[in-house]
Amino acid sequence: MSGGFSTETLAGAEAVRAERVRIVSELLGDVARLADIAVTAIIAEIPAYAAQGHDFLADVRDQVVRHYRAKLAVLLEERRVTLEDIAFSRRAAMRRARAGVALADYMNAYRVGQRVFWESLVERAGRTPAGREAALSLAMSQMRYCDFASTQAANAYMEFQQYASAEALRESRDLLETLLAGGTPTRGRELAAAQAHGLAPDTRTPLLVVIAVLVAAPAGAELDRDAEARHAACAAIARTVGNGTRTLSVVRRSEIVAIPVLGPGTGPEELCDRLQAVLDGLAGEGIRLAMGVSTVSAGAAQIPQAYQEARAVLDFVPEEGGVAALPRITPFQYLALRADDTARHLVDPRITALLAEDRARGGVLTATIRAFAAADLNLRSAAEHLQIHPNTAQYRLRRIQERTGRSLRSINDLVELLVAIALQDALPISGPTNAGRERLATATNEGRGVADVRSFHEPR
Repeated sequence: MSGGFSTETLAGAEAVRAERVRIVSELLGDVARLADIAVTAIIAEIPAYAAQGHDFLADVRDQVVRHYRAKLAVLLEERRVTLEDIAFSRRAAMRRARAGVALADYMNAYRVGQRVFWESLVERAGRTPAGREAALSLAMSQMRYCDFASTQAANAYMEFQQYASAEALRESRDLLETLLAGGTPTRGRELAAAQAHGLAPDTRTPLLVVIAVLVAAPAGAELDRDAEARHAACAAIARTVGNGTRTLSVVRRSEIVAIPVLGPGTGPEELCDRLQAVLDGLAGEGIRLAMGVSTVSAGAAQIPQAYQEARAVLDFVPEEGGVAALPRITPFQYLALRADDTARHLVDPRITALLAEDRARGGVLTATIRAFAAADLNLRSAAEHLQIHPNTAQYRLRRIQERTGRSLRSINDLVELLVAIALQDALPISGPTNAGRERLATATNEGRGVADVRSFHEPR
């Protein structure tokens, strides 16, 4: 800094850095007491908060503690605050909106809490030159955190308030029910809502239907938080835009139903990427969803069928949640995932035994079958892909034929082997099961679609 430490600059900088670490560390150890002071100040200065009950104020205190700890982590690590740091604040903002707290009061409460924090920081800085310099050096980061966090909180508050508007919510629900019943919006408000969401009845705009449900939903006394999580997730999905319109997204009993529209230049895979990002972001807020995505439909008339597709594909989502998106699944993969035990019993036991043994040993023979199919039965190309000598590849093909009685140069035999592999891929590592959720846990690649089976059709 100008006018700084001249010849003692390095020593002075080290002293200031040490003071920063000391101040932040002391604050971190005193977070609980500071939160109590902040809540007391909030109650004293904001009548709307003073009128609230114990549970509400306990939630306020929890948010103060979380903000203090998040800010101290940012200060200690000397970095900028990110959305991940304050993911917890989005749901809190929605709770304040739901409780009827005015936005001005909500933002004032936030400012009071941050004022208590800053006053404590200055007090701990003391009167030494190094301490004062440390406080000044922390001021900019403190201001950036406050600006960023308050902006995000206000946006979440307004977003939920807009979503929860009784009239707008009723219009969205009525529109969704009309579309799911195969009807056509005709009344003024309903028709206007359809057009606002890009769902005008006279168009064949490509769209998807998305169904999301909470994973491990709370029970009993936690039903309020369960509903809160659904509404937060619904609002987040509504931000998934396609052609510049707001996505129709509605909480419908225990599920969330959304109908995102694909705009010009926006393909289904890109929209699935956006939905995956929404799911990942919600997981950071403690909201875990299982999400099913339909195939692309041409216009509102196909929405009922797309809804049934999205419900069916939910069975493929693992128990811990994730996305099962039909646009990412080939017909071959889908049939394998839907197969029952009868389909598996039709597979020659010799093939089943070989694949099970190969799976336990690392899957080199299975990989060879896949590579040979992807190379259009060209042994040399398959060997190059596997990075092995052609003689080694030939040896593996002989072993497969000896063990199964199937020649990979016969189309019928090769298809039978590929089907058997697909059925095996759709099973969990532990063994056969009828649970679709467990099947996808093995067959998906990080929740983004079915893995490995695609290699039957696409060279790697």
